[in-house]
Amino acid sequence: MSDWRSIPCVERHKEFLENLIAILIDCTFESVSRENPVLRWREPGHLQDIINFNLQEESRTQDSLLEIATKVFKYSVKTGHPYFMNQLFSGLDPYGLAGQWLTDVLNCSLYTYEVAPVLTLMESTVITKLLNMFYKEENGASIGDGLFCPGGSFANGTAINLARFWFRKRIQNNKTIPSTNLVLFTSEDAHYSVSKWGNVCDVEIVLVKTDEYGRMDINDLKVNISEEQKKGNYPFCITATAGTTVLGAFDLLIEIADICQEFDMWLHVDAAWGGGLIFSKKHSVLLRGIQRADSILFNPHKLLAVPQQCSLLLTKHKNIFKEAHSKQAPYLFQKDKFYCRDLDVGDKYLQCGRRPDVLKFWFMWQAKGTSGFEKHVDHLMRFSTLFKEEVEKRDGFELVTEPCFINVCFWFVPPSLRVQNTLYDYKKRLNEVAPKLKEKMTKRGSLMINYQPLHEKPNFFRFVIQNSGVDMQDILYVFDELENLGESM
Repeated sequence: MSDWRSIPCVERHKEFLENLIAILIDCTFESVSRENPVLRWREPGHLQDIINFNLQEESRTQDSLLEIATKVFKYSVKTGHPYFMNQLFSGLDPYGLAGQWLTDVLNCSLYTYEVAPVLTLMESTVITKLLNMFYKEENGASIGDGLFCPGGSFANGTAINLARFWFRKRIQNNKTIPSTNLVLFTSEDAHYSVSKWGNVCDVEIVLVKTDEYGRMDINDLKVNISEEQKKGNYPFCITATAGTTVLGAFDLLIEIADICQEFDMWLHVDAAWGGGLIFSKKHSVLLRGIQRADSILFNPHKLLAVPQQCSLLLTKHKNIFKEAHSKQAPYLFQKDKFYCRDLDVGDKYLQCGRRPDVLKFWFMWQAKGTSGFEKHVDHLMRFSTLFKEEVEKRDGFELVTEPCFINVCFWFVPPSLRVQNTLYDYKKRLNEVAPKLKEKMTKRGSLMINYQPLHEKPNFFRFVIQNSGVDMQDILYVFDELENLGESM
């Protein structure tokens, strides 16, 4: 008989869910064990033979579903594994996982207080706390507002739209200035989502040159602003980055804020990667000037290792979300509700239905405390420094640039190229090393670490960690594994 009703039943589902939860708990600890591979690589055709991805007319049995769940885990990448260093997220925090499970059991959408009373107050608490951390007021007053977004790219797009709204609002009474030909400036190393959202928001994006460390070139920024003004265009926004994707560079926020003030432009800071430093007394110095930003993107699912996904957009402008987004749909935001309508936060969002991503973040924060997040961040920074020092000590490893953050970018030069670096095709041959090593480590399942080119530089590896379970033996393992895999190249 088909089990088609969407409601848990003790007789039909309790044992099934208990068995599934037992599998998930086992998977949790297996996925972070150094005795197990990061992934079990299979070619697509082979994987399709192992797991039947086809959808059929009739239902599957519960036993077959449990078998499928086991296979899905077995052949997926274990992003919580200490040897997963491939993206700007990693780790498997037990309290974050618990919060994630609780989130899924509730299956709630957070737009009105009546359907999400606890989560509404929880979200307000977290946003207020973060506003106080990023926008520090001497009198202790809370300023601004915030949104949870479905990822940093969406948050960047929302910020661009806010900047456009802010600009047009200022000039709406000045009929001599059209609200077209808007120009946004960001660095050539900024996240690609900025350029994508330029198309969506119908604004021109000007990419500013970067220096040797990956920071936006202030002189080139000024030149570009001047050139756009001469064309009759309207510079309205600068998107700075606090922790670029590849090099981990921090743009000079104070200097950029001065330029925004001079030209009356909106300043958005993409701190998706570097924003977690706000929790560290020692390392938050890298965020100097961020309090001058009109809007700030911060992804706790990156540096703080909150489960995917958890992203916030903060602004110092208290009412701009409502002004730019609110439509007061009467079927959700009725004016004659029996409680204070200010508790219905959904109208300030571009989304309607959305997951309460706040819960896993709040739950982790309760379990660790602010001091626990600080220790986590300081641990990551310390081990990044140790990795960089190891690069400098070992033969065959070479820094791409001096790092200022967690990102340590380096070349591995195999023995066959170490005495041939004057060859005319040396760069071409070096460019081929990282992709070949990546293939070897992936198919072996021994390590996942990302590589990329940048500008004229040949392919290089980028070491990043967000997993505070990584220790010194794991650092040494990365070097040993690369040396073992590259010995015969």
